[in-house]
Amino acid sequence: MKSARMFAFCLAAAALADGLSPATAKVIAINQPALTLTEARIGTLPDAEQAVWLAYLLRSKAQARVDRQSLAAELQPGQVPPPPPQAVGPSHYNMPIDRPAAWYRSAEARHIADTMVSFQTPAGGWSKNQNRAGPARLPGQRYGNDAETMVQDPANFDAPYDRFWTFVGTLDNDATTTEMRFLTLMSQALPGNEGARYRESIVKGVEYLLAAQYPNGGWPQIWPLEGGFHDGITFNDNAVAKAAMLLQEVAQTPAYRFVPGTLRQRAGAAVGKAVDVILAAQVRRDGRLLGWPQQVDPLTLEPISARNYEPRSVASGETTDVLIFLMNQPSPSPAVRAAIEGGIAWLRRVALRDHAWEKTDDGRKLFPRAGGGPLWSRNYDVVSGLPIFGDKDRSIHDDVNEISIGRRNGYNWWVTAPQEALDAYAGWSRKPASGTPRPD
Repeated sequence: MKSARMFAFCLAAAALADGLSPATAKVIAINQPALTLTEARIGTLPDAEQAVWLAYLLRSKAQARVDRQSLAAELQPGQVPPPPPQAVGPSHYNMPIDRPAAWYRSAEARHIADTMVSFQTPAGGWSKNQNRAGPARLPGQRYGNDAETMVQDPANFDAPYDRFWTFVGTLDNDATTTEMRFLTLMSQALPGNEGARYRESIVKGVEYLLAAQYPNGGWPQIWPLEGGFHDGITFNDNAVAKAAMLLQEVAQTPAYRFVPGTLRQRAGAAVGKAVDVILAAQVRRDGRLLGWPQQVDPLTLEPISARNYEPRSVASGETTDVLIFLMNQPSPSPAVRAAIEGGIAWLRRVALRDHAWEKTDDGRKLFPRAGGGPLWSRNYDVVSGLPIFGDKDRSIHDDVNEISIGRRNGYNWWVTAPQEALDAYAGWSRKPASGTPRPD
């Protein structure tokens, strides 16, 4: 079986090297939706593991009720809620975390921070795709915009139960962790009473991350839970790694001394659990450690799908993020080192050279280009190891040039980011187990 898979991979690689689509380009599967975390699914776990998962699920449901009730409590009887905040793209978030320290004492920075605090949910998280430099939240105004999933199509994996209450709060698109980092800079610039409300907001954010963490150490994309693939442990957008890195700083750095000691201790323990689940979720095939999926089932840790065109896979971008996180661990264990070595070796094996992912009059396509690359497919099939590409109709293809023009233009199917992990590995591999660089 192993030799057959390798033969298939070599045929596909040879076809790409010749500038051709695989001769048998076709729809190879139909994407299947991920499962929601439910009491029934938890009931399939061993008896000793069920209680902690049921408690987590009940806590999520209770927090969702509190979040919703908070808006109603802000309105007078008969008062109409204000319109929701306007949705914006990532470039308009206005949460700079790279300005000189003095800027965070400015009126502009304080306005952003005050708006940010006003949109923090009772749970302690934030929604996404909003302009934090805009006006503060009004009484009764929703915490998130209503631009997500406007078409309520039952066939759409991303259709929420309530589109007016979705991604509240979330780690998607760097939400919540970016707000916390911005407020951290504010707290450092304003160490006295002027920064007290920002420190309180950060503590609330730490409590959010700890409450949202699954018993096995992963994080869902949205908490309180929303169902579907959002309940999956989410490596996409570096969600797990960014949550863990922030908690690691909370536990270990002087910048967070204002966080209560018990919370800092819990933050440190949460990082250890996050590393454990990252190691457990790494894809293995034929005895080899490979990369990581975009997301995995919270109970089984098996790769799962996300949106209609996002099939379960080994994902090069997410693998890059996870590897960089692991290489930044101060005292990597033998298991962590093995995971890094396996992930780096996999990225090297699947790199595509002498090709370019280019714009044409017929949409973006993959072409042979001498000296081009290296490139990595965004997704690789979990079983065959070959590149795969999804379309809006849930079809999964083995040739990116055969999917619809809308999907080719709307998604970056071939990426260069994994080179960052390979570059980082060049330095990391020189470090002994103690973490101290070896002399040249």
